[in-house]
This record gives sequence, C-alpha cells and structure tokens, in this order.
Amino acid sequence: MGIIDRLRSATSLAGMVIALMVLGAGVAAAQEPIRIGSILSVTGPASFLGDPEQKTLEMYVERLNAAGGVIGRKLQLTIYDDGGDAEKARTFTKRLIEQDKVDVIVGGSTTGTTMAAIPLVEQAQIPFISLAGAVGIIEPVKKWVFKTPHTDRMACEKIFADMRERKLVKVALISGTGGFDKSMRAECLKVAGRYGIEIVADETYGAADSDMTAQLTKIKATPGLQAVLNAGFGQGPVIVTRNYRQLGITVPLYQSHGVASKQFIKLAGDAAEGVRLPAAALLVAELLPDTDPQKAVVVAYKRDYEARYKSDVSTFGGHAYDGLMLVVDAIKRAGSTDKAKVRDAIENTHGYIGTGGVVNLSATDHLGLDLSAFRMLEVKNGDWALVK
Repeated sequence: MGIIDRLRSATSLAGMVIALMVLGAGVAAAQEPIRIGSILSVTGPASFLGDPEQKTLEMYVERLNAAGGVIGRKLQLTIYDDGGDAEKARTFTKRLIEQDKVDVIVGGSTTGTTMAAIPLVEQAQIPFISLAGAVGIIEPVKKWVFKTPHTDRMACEKIFADMRERKLVKVALISGTGGFDKSMRAECLKVAGRYGIEIVADETYGAADSDMTAQLTKIKATPGLQAVLNAGFGQGPVIVTRNYRQLGITVPLYQSHGVASKQFIKLAGDAAEGVRLPAAALLVAELLPDTDPQKAVVVAYKRDYEARYKSDVSTFGGHAYDGLMLVVDAIKRAGSTDKAKVRDAIENTHGYIGTGGVVNLSATDHLGLDLSAFRMLEVKNGDWALVK
C-alpha cells in the first residue's frame, strides 16, 4: 500500500472513530435520566401534607418509568424531608440544585418552606412548582415559580360567597400564627368588604396551643355573631372544631382548604358535622356528574392512590400529582429538559385537567385556576358532601 493509500485509510478510520464517538455521546445523552427534585414535609407537624405528596410522586414516577419514561428518558426522583422547617428546606433546595443537578423541583409542602426555596430557584433559574397555598408564592409573579393549590385568597372568596348566599354577614375570624394562617387571615381581611362581610371578632392561637377555649369564648360572646371562619391547617383547626362544639356554639363554622382531607373528619370526630370548607373536586370524586371534565381524572387518581396505599385520598397528594404531570407535559412539549424551554412550556400550559381544576397558565398567572375550581363541601354523616 502506498503512502497516499495509507493516509486515506487512516483518515477514513479517524472519521469513523469520531462518528462513533459522536453517536455514543448522543446515545449517552439520550439515556441521561430526567432529574426531578422535591422538598417535602414528610415528617413533623405538616406530615399530613408531605406524606401523601411523597407517596403520590413515587407512585407516578414509577408508573411513568414502567411505561418507558418521558421523551425516551427515565425519571430520577430525589426527595428530601424538611420536616416543615424552612431552614432545612433552604439547605435541601441548595443541595438539589448544586449536588443533585436537578432539572426541575416539585415541592414545598408549606408556605414557609416554599418561600425559603424561592430565592434559590430564582437565582439558579430552575422551574419550581410549589404545593403550598399562600397567594404570596405567585404574587407578584416570579419567573421560575408556579404552584398547584388554590390560593388562600380564593378560599376566603369562596367562603364569603357561600356566607353571603346564606345571609351570614357578621363573621368572626380565628387563625393560627404560621405562614399560611397569617397569609389567609390577611387575605380574608382584604376581601371581606367586597362580599358585604363584617369581621366582628379576630382571634389567634399559637402552633403549640392545645386548647382554644379562651379565644372561642370571646367569639361566642360577640354581639350579632352569625358565623366563624378558622384560617389554618394541621392540628389547630381540629382543636378549634372540638372546642367549638364543647362550648355549644351554634352558628356555622367554616374551615380552610388547609384541612381538606378525610383525616380532619376522623380527628375532629362528631364535632366536624356541619363544618363547611372549599376544596378540590378530588374529595368528592364519585359525586361529580359524568359531564364534569375533572371526573375521569380525580376518580382515577383516587382509585390508584387508595388501592396502592390503603388509605384515604387527600387534596394534598392531588397537588403533587398536578405538579408532576404539569412538568411531564411541559417536558414533552419542550422536547427536552432545557430549563428555559421547560419553564416556557409550563407557563404556556392551557386546558390541563388536573385534580385541582382546569389549569390555564400565563405570563401574569402562575396558578392558572379560577374560583370555579373550588367546590364548597360540608361534613355530613362523617363524610364530605357537595353543597348544592
């Protein structure tokens, strides 16, 4: 073989090697997992939120992977339990970003833990879908932050609209001192006047309080009292509900969507009878008419969750389902995990039917739900019933 032939052969071989290297790199990239990070309050005082959220994410990531993943890639889920502690949430968010190199974050069970994570995700420019309730999470709009649950302001509006229909206008507030509680109280005070509601008493309780009799006794003595609204979540509303009945207060009691699970009814017992609150359709899945666009989604999620975990479904797990599926849908439409493209795809979501409602996001609305997504429920015979 001549010199020219040997050079040609070497050049051809080098070209093949380079082509194989490029092909190999492409295959390797295609096999890289889609990294989904999550900070949840799986233990601690907000475990009733974080536990079903974790179970939901794990179940559906497993299902998606069994079906081949998303855009040809498997999902890799990394969850850290912040125990409801904002500082731990901040630390774990930093770890997800810097060490785990996640593509998106779904989580933040509480308002406090979510707010701790927001500055970090905004700086790192990572799409973040919160599972917490306060309106301050998305107002003002933050470029990289979205959320799935109805806001505390929406809860106030739904409750006040129901009160107005019942001609209940003199209302007492009782609320906790946590992030969600304080935010909802503030929002209720802002919007009460729009619905002709007069706040005639305003009491608070601490996170560690085990008896609210003193506050409720003051409320009971308020002249002209027609209804009471408890802005809070966790054990506080359960104690309020029990003390309420023990004191023989007979005016209607309303709770927030922060206790929208069967667990509230179980813990409050007979005292919960007659309590009203706004919640997602998920809690009354089978009661929805067949024409309701959400029925198929909420019935399927409820069936799958309860069959897998042998426990009652809650709206909180539903928030995690919606967060994950919004991300999956966005990645499919973006055709990649490029963070900016995924963020844009999330923001351009229209007509997504989830457990929380029909979602239509935009550059000025990072929740995408209107008041019709809330259903007014009442506890009847130890279970949820739709208020007609």
